Amino acid sequence: MPVENDVVLIYLEDKPLAFARIEDISRDAKAGWYQVKLLFLQVPLRALTWILRDVYIDGAEFTMDGKRMRLEKVVCPEEKTEEKKPPARVISLADRKKK
Repeated sequence: MPVENDVVLIYLEDKPLAFARIEDISRDAKAGWYQVKLLFLQVPLRALTWILRDVYIDGAEFTMDGKRMRLEKVVCPEEKTEEKKPPARVISLADRKKK
């Protein structure tokens, strides 16, 4: 289940719509429902709170205004071994000023 600070991809009618970061998940007054604050990663930034069941946060399909929606947790892809670069050397700016 996605948790706070996870990035999710939001689908509308099976088409990717937007990326959002989960800012907060808290219980709603209605039993079995949660208030999920989402920061939509777009310009300009926009924060919305959706009220969802835990299964919807987990990726089950739900409807909003009669449209099918779902959330999918984004997992950072692994780097391929041959694409890994050697670690960069850190240069101290304080040491450079002393010279």
